[in-house]
Amino acid sequence: MRANCSSGSACPANTSEEELPGDPQAQGSLELVFTVVSALMMALLMFSLGCSVEVRKLWLHIRRPWGIAVGLLCQFGLMPLTAYLLAISFALKPVQAIAVLVMGCCPGGTISNIFTFWVDGDMDLSISMTTCSTVAALGMMPLCLYLYTWSWNLQQSLTIPYRNIGITLVCLTIPVAFGVYVNYRWPKQSKIILKIGAMAGGVLLAVVAVAGAVLAKGSWNSDVTLLTISCVFPLMGHVTGFLLALCTHQSWQRCRTISLETGAQNIQMCVTMLQLSFSTEHLVQMYSFPLAYGLFQLLDGFLIVAAYQTYKRRLKNKHRKKNPDCAEVGHEQKSASCKETDSFLEVNEGAGAPGPSGPADCHRALGPTSHLAACE
Repeated sequence: MRANCSSGSACPANTSEEELPGDPQAQGSLELVFTVVSALMMALLMFSLGCSVEVRKLWLHIRRPWGIAVGLLCQFGLMPLTAYLLAISFALKPVQAIAVLVMGCCPGGTISNIFTFWVDGDMDLSISMTTCSTVAALGMMPLCLYLYTWSWNLQQSLTIPYRNIGITLVCLTIPVAFGVYVNYRWPKQSKIILKIGAMAGGVLLAVVAVAGAVLAKGSWNSDVTLLTISCVFPLMGHVTGFLLALCTHQSWQRCRTISLETGAQNIQMCVTMLQLSFSTEHLVQMYSFPLAYGLFQLLDGFLIVAAYQTYKRRLKNKHRKKNPDCAEVGHEQKSASCKETDSFLEVNEGAGAPGPSGPADCHRALGPTSHLAACE
């Protein structure tokens, strides 16, 4: 497909070209090692996260894909539009505008599944959204890029990395399928695997952040405008995804999930597409953007997790004060009042959630001490 981008407010004239910093061969070898190692670690991580998925809930999302539909609308509706508006508003150079737009058209990244687990989100919905957005990217990426670049005039062919999309899809679905099977056959062992996977996810995020900084060494001389966009873009994705989920009356748990899925993009796919589509002279102006976006989306994710965990801790402390005996008993020896408090914490946000009628109405009609048994 053709990307047209040399006229318009978002596409001023090109500046003089620079040479890529560092030894290209050494950097290429480092990128290859990083890609292989990260792919293996991600496969193991997705296997462990798959152990949290229940077949019944996953099938329910597939049969009634309202949450998935909202997520796809965020992924291929809000994100490309946001990218286009940012490119226009900041009057980016042609190749930089294309880099921002390609990032906005990419499917969701698997990094969102880790953050969703840490904020007690809907893991079944999160994994379903990541898988569906990766499949939809086979057609939606070319469509979005065509719609948003037809008025531009850059004589450059954009190559959609179908092979990379396929590899990502395989690395995503097969480990998750094994994890779902393990959770179905050995639920006790799957909980242990899930805890290990959560810790491995933290290590993976640290490795990705360090490797991204190393790979971006020498590329941070791009202008402040591009770095500003890479900082604002994922945050806007999180906010707009949350607001759209809220407007469509999703539960608070689903709102958190859709928000994280919207702002977390597949960085590796964006980098691959840029490498396949542009020359070395163009890459020097756009290569730092996906790396910076990846680092900022990690930072945003950690801030969201920290804010949620702080809120959760305060909420628990608030209700534990009403039942001080809960802090003195063991996990297996909880009194009836302690179990009652924990049950209230689990459904506290659901009672005021903007979700569809049904369980929420039952929660509002009954007191916190009896709504669980009555609803069940």
